[in-house]
Amino acid sequence: MVLGASLRQYREAAGLSTAQAAFKIRATHSKISRMELGRVAVKQRDVDDLLKFYGVTDEDVRERLVELALQSAAPGWWHQYADVLPDWFERYIGLERGAAEIRGYQLQFVPGLLQTTDYARSVIRIGNRHAPEDEIDRRVRVRMERQRLLTDQQPPKVWMVLDEAALRRAPDGEAEMRAQIEHLLAVTELPHVTLQIVPFRSGPHSAAGGPFSILRFDAWDVPDVVFLEQLDSAIYLDDRQVLGYRTIWDQLAVEAAEPDQSREMLQVLLRET
Repeated sequence: MVLGASLRQYREAAGLSTAQAAFKIRATHSKISRMELGRVAVKQRDVDDLLKFYGVTDEDVRERLVELALQSAAPGWWHQYADVLPDWFERYIGLERGAAEIRGYQLQFVPGLLQTTDYARSVIRIGNRHAPEDEIDRRVRVRMERQRLLTDQQPPKVWMVLDEAALRRAPDGEAEMRAQIEHLLAVTELPHVTLQIVPFRSGPHSAAGGPFSILRFDAWDVPDVVFLEQLDSAIYLDDRQVLGYRTIWDQLAVEAAEPDQSREMLQVLLRET
């Protein structure tokens, strides 16, 4: 998806149509569209040919995008869990691993990247009530594996905003919630992790539309991606649609308690549980 969005930007900057691009690499108009939407694998040769056709002469840019094509074709660790992961979420994990910054807002649950194992298991069970225990175990392992990026040598910046309701609603008892709050206090000690809480007293806030994530990338020419998870699917929004969510995020970060105040809220909640 990131590679495709970059190719689309360069094609449009060159004033070329998808039909012209397709003719250049002996493909169809629909294939170019699928490439730019990240819905089909892209050959390194096609990337190189298209960039030359678009007039991209910067060798660093060309090498980076060709490398992206190679990476996008390589299976990630999560592919071994394809039996419990829908395609739309496999895509998200790949983007998450490549992001330089992950911003998210959650209303009902603590974000997956910040969950304890027991909390994750309870949340996963809520959405998979009839799944066998081994499937639940595999889903939990995926979530815990995702959290390894928090301790990578070059971890992304993680900035989460959490509604107070998520901290008041324990999936499976006070003891589990207490452990989860302790974990939040510990993980927010990491210099690259920021957590803000929207307290009840602040009233209605900007994120009335529900939870969302914004993934940002290092390269200037790679657009942000907004991820909207639904009941059994997801919507990915690219640079043409993310402006509204950036605005909502900025407003939400102002409306939420500051990080230090949010930690104080967690400590108060810990004493109450």
